[in-house]
Amino acid sequence: MTPPGSGLHARPRASPPRAYRSTSRRRFLVRRVVVTAISVAVLGALTSLAWHSISSGGRGPHMSGLASRNRGSAPSTSPKFAGPFAVGVTQITVEEPTGAGNPVPAEGAPRARVITTFVRYPSRSGPAGTEVSGAVPDVADGPYPLVVFSQGFDMSAASYQPILDAWVQAGFVVAEPLYPRTDPSAPAGVDRADLAYHPGDLRFVISQLTSSPVELGIARGLIDTAEIVVAGQSDGGDVSLAVAAGSCCLDSRIRGAMILSGAEYAGFDTSYFAQPHVPLLLTQGTADTINPPVCSNQIYDAAGSPLYYVQLLGADHLSPYTTTDSYERVVVAVTLDFLEAITRGDSGALSRLASDGSVPGTASYLGPGSSLPLEGSCPDAPPGI
Repeated sequence: MTPPGSGLHARPRASPPRAYRSTSRRRFLVRRVVVTAISVAVLGALTSLAWHSISSGGRGPHMSGLASRNRGSAPSTSPKFAGPFAVGVTQITVEEPTGAGNPVPAEGAPRARVITTFVRYPSRSGPAGTEVSGAVPDVADGPYPLVVFSQGFDMSAASYQPILDAWVQAGFVVAEPLYPRTDPSAPAGVDRADLAYHPGDLRFVISQLTSSPVELGIARGLIDTAEIVVAGQSDGGDVSLAVAAGSCCLDSRIRGAMILSGAEYAGFDTSYFAQPHVPLLLTQGTADTINPPVCSNQIYDAAGSPLYYVQLLGADHLSPYTTTDSYERVVVAVTLDFLEAITRGDSGALSRLASDGSVPGTASYLGPGSSLPLEGSCPDAPPGI
């Protein structure tokens, strides 16, 4: 049980799904054994390249927000995404019309949803890595890929600042919707049942950021509307997975998804992986007791390529994403590798992901084709998977 005042509340279990349609799962009797990290990296790279026709491109910067990542080779000299950048921060508010892809509440009249969203963006208005509220955006090096990040239940956007700022330093715009009733600042308090609305909320926020950014006060040319990745931690990972691979909520605009200690969520009336999916990156603490490892293992077992999985050895549910430590440095490294491969066509990024995700005593990388244990129960997952 998490102690009071820790910022992380033990989440109630998911309520039974409404008319949940069972997902048929592939269970391989014979698994390919990955002999070396090199062979895994090559296989993952070839699969992802074939899937998305990722072309060779400029390599972005590699700054964690705390210290540079020593690669042993010179960074790209291309002016495109020539970070590291300062981090500009602004706040927008969007109002989602009643019934815009969301369920009608069981009690009360249908209602519009007002979603406050923080937007972090590359800027030259201060030293690299510093946050500057309302800073002048650097559009000269843009447009930049968009990452939409969903927080965990009862977790503030600021909790994840080191990782989010690291993405911005490297040349990404990061949007953080504050979902009604699960953000700790919600006037009416938190209620996990509100999670049912979040896939629709996420899609709506993406629509607003890509169709009318100038009207929201976002500079013209800042966001590359063709390069969108979703990411989320804990319940936010559940929401991001539903939008990336759930039959209820698929969004064809998304190029990839990063699921940080997430799960397939029984509260969404959906099946998963019924059709080819965008590339996925999973990270998971092996000592997580809230979303235990079997949650991510189930995703890995069902998804198939293109898929990349980093286990954080001995890590709990929250600290790899909110605390500056060796786990957080791995998460920053592998998420940047994934983003650069998916949105920038960096031909070497997937090999770096395999390397950055293999840190003795801290992290273990798994490409497609490994065998993982499925024993135990994932509290959020639909029954029978």
